Amino acid sequence: MNVNDDLQQRWWNLEASLVERFGKKPDMEAVLFLIGMQETGFIKDKITKEEKQDLMHVAICTVLSSSGFYVLEKKDEEGWPHFKQLKEIPVMPLIEQENFLKDHILLYFEAQEK
Repeated sequence: MNVNDDLQQRWWNLEASLVERFGKKPDMEAVLFLIGMQETGFIKDKITKEEKQDLMHVAICTVLSSSGFYVLEKKDEEGWPHFKQLKEIPVMPLIEQENFLKDHILLYFEAQEK
C-alpha cells in the first residue's frame, strides 16, 4: 500500500466524520476554520474575512506545532494565541504541500481523541 493511499483513506475518514457531525463535506479551508474556532473559542454570528483568515492562521500554526515548526508564545488579552515560527516550512510542490498539511491536520484530530 502506498503511503499516499493511507493518507487519502485517513482524510476520507475524517471528512466522513465531519459530514456526520455537520451535515456537509468540508474542504481543507473549512477544516482549518473549524480547528481555528476550536483553538480560540471564537464564535460569532458574523465573521469577517479577516477574522476567518486569522482563525485559519491559528489552525495552521497549531497543527504544524506538533512537528516543531511553531510554538505557542502567548495568548493576548482577547484570548487569541500568538505563535513563534521555529523553523522554515519546506518548499514543495502544491500537491505535496496539501498532503503535508492534511497529514498534520489528521495528527491534530488523532491527538484530540486521546
